[in-house]
Amino acid sequence: MNFDNLTEQNIDLYCMKFYDNPQCISVEDYQTDMKRFKYIKRLLNQYNSSTDLKIRLLLNHIIMVYNLFDNQIATRILFFKIDPKYWPILKPILIFLKLMPDMIRGIDGNNIRSSDIQLHNLTVTQLREI
Repeated sequence: MNFDNLTEQNIDLYCMKFYDNPQCISVEDYQTDMKRFKYIKRLLNQYNSSTDLKIRLLLNHIIMVYNLFDNQIATRILFFKIDPKYWPILKPILIFLKLMPDMIRGIDGNNIRSSDIQLHNLTVTQLREI
């Protein structure tokens, strides 16, 4: 299967193909690891409704994702699964972790340039305090 462009039809196969956790021994373990993306989305949604950004918890979940996938693959999956309105929060975190590329290719038919994403001020401020 061709994964040059991530879509709803191929994202699960893409995740399964590149998933790398030697301690995973069952489908349930895989599904538990994939819930990290839901946790990240939930934290971002909570911030949107309460203005309380739990930056350390968000960092922990994102680091866990990067422990399960190669850097480029994890970045593509994150940008596919996370709503574009939250990319300004995601970008400074990935810059902080030294994982933000200049270009993310093949997300629903688009290439995403890092320079096109604004930086979220609160996220940058909280990351500077760490």
